[in-house]
Amino acid sequence: MSVEQPFGHAGTRLHEWMFDTAMGHRMFGREGGSTGVDNDLAEESWEGIGCEIMGRGKFHTASGPIPPDWEGYWGPNPPFHTPVVVLTRHPREDLAMEGGTTFHFRDADPAEALAEARRLAGDLDVRLGGGVRTLRTFLDADLVDHLHVVVVPVVLGRGERLWDGLEGLEERLDVRMVAGDSGVTHVIGTRPSA
Repeated sequence: MSVEQPFGHAGTRLHEWMFDTAMGHRMFGREGGSTGVDNDLAEESWEGIGCEIMGRGKFHTASGPIPPDWEGYWGPNPPFHTPVVVLTRHPREDLAMEGGTTFHFRDADPAEALAEARRLAGDLDVRLGGGVRTLRTFLDADLVDHLHVVVVPVVLGRGERLWDGLEGLEERLDVRMVAGDSGVTHVIGTRPSA
């Protein structure tokens, strides 16, 4: 991984399934795109979201303080259109972008970050946008009610591993696998209703 290649040698292959959907096309101001299972699950992942939490590596992959002029990988109008809480050990001033996205840089534990994200989201849901380390810390803290992870048939060979140490996750979440239209597998986990 590097600033130039935030997903390493995999490049955009990890997200092509989503970019090809009708929802992915709309996200980038294009018409068309595929419909079906992949599109339905992509739509579900973006509907009703009032705030996203992401790890610092999703916003900027290099270590250390984020350069003050860095505005992320998405250009002037990021696709979130909501507040985004970026977890980092190097907080900086909030960054307001076009389309309603404002990045809030916080050095916070999962519970603190979730409390702020819920406040920012109002009556809408909070999405954990990744990366792996961020998702693992929220799973370890048992703060995930709905999980949607897409397994893409690309061999990475190295990097952070999501599932290590999560034995028994199926005791907290009802887990199911859904075959996508494009060769990906959607892993869906939902906390059972009390």
